[in-house]
Amino acid sequence: MKFLKNTLKFIVVLLALIIAALYITDTDYLIKAVRTIYMKGHSTAYLEDYKEFDNQTVAASSNPLPWPKHKNYNSVEATKDLKQAHKDWKSIAYVIIKNDSIWFEQYYDGFNEDSKTNSFSMAKSYVSGLMFKAIQEGYIKSLDQPVCDFLPAFCDDNAVKMTVGDLSSMASGTNWDEAYYSPLSITTRAYFDDDLAKVMNGLKMEKEPGQTFKYASGDTQMLAMVVEKATGKKLYKYLEESFWKPLGSENETLWQVDSEDHDLVKAYCCIASNAKDFARYGKLFKDYGKWNGKQILDSTFVAKSITPRFSESPEYGYGWWLKTQFGKDFFMMRGHLGQYVIVQPEDNVIIVRLGHQKSPDAGVGVFTSDISLYIEEAYEMMNK
Repeated sequence: MKFLKNTLKFIVVLLALIIAALYITDTDYLIKAVRTIYMKGHSTAYLEDYKEFDNQTVAASSNPLPWPKHKNYNSVEATKDLKQAHKDWKSIAYVIIKNDSIWFEQYYDGFNEDSKTNSFSMAKSYVSGLMFKAIQEGYIKSLDQPVCDFLPAFCDDNAVKMTVGDLSSMASGTNWDEAYYSPLSITTRAYFDDDLAKVMNGLKMEKEPGQTFKYASGDTQMLAMVVEKATGKKLYKYLEESFWKPLGSENETLWQVDSEDHDLVKAYCCIASNAKDFARYGKLFKDYGKWNGKQILDSTFVAKSITPRFSESPEYGYGWWLKTQFGKDFFMMRGHLGQYVIVQPEDNVIIVRLGHQKSPDAGVGVFTSDISLYIEEAYEMMNK
């Protein structure tokens, strides 16, 4: 009994020392990481982790517009390879929208058409669109306006050259490290820290901004802070009034925030919604900013978004990924575990896939093979 008491006392003291060390070294965010992710058996963020964090609600449209069903709705089965991919990479939704109608849809693993799941980096496309909306409405002068005008922490040396457009095109020049699985990376800290602005304002310049593409979630987070400062509106409210409600979204969505006290959205990720409401934003860009006859976003901003900024990095525009496959140009929203809204405007096709995994990584920002498969199999199904 004495041995047991001493052992318990040792464990309590050890835990107290570890917790104290985390606070002393300013890594106490790891306590939240352990509680919300690691102790639940995950090594990184997962589809329904939004339930473990503070969220703000983005209201559904008061005039929801359900997607119509195509005359050939679900008339073709998924291909053999597609079925295997869903099994291997644990899809939860796969939707093909053809000529603005639901041509095919299936849901898996207990999820349905209204199930909320984390979009991860698909949120970046929304944030970039909100930046263009803020320019359109006169809150931001142009893509060339200095970030320093909004964020005083970035007014020194090379940082003073950083523009709003640099953030949207992932060319900030900061030392952000895009490492999802390291508990000590700034990416992990940003995900769990309860004061995200403090984390972002601590970034340092690595090279001159505006020169090259480097995928960095921190760029989008800074962009969100710029948009909030410029508009005087919380980003979740700006999303609600600019896109979510005007596009006739059927379901409310949730956007994670760092904490109730600071109320800053995790802008580089963490909008929880469903496949068909996510697809609306793809349709808006497919139709160059027009929705039901109304120009919601200027067409020149859409064109800018889906055009590469740097010739040596043709895979990225302003908040959107760009890919050419079998002679067709696709643009897409992409998320960490294989969340995709893939658009081919000439064919009037939108492909949405949500799931627990993607095919093995080829490196940060590199297209994984699952993307090509989801496109190829969708076209094989439509050509039957």
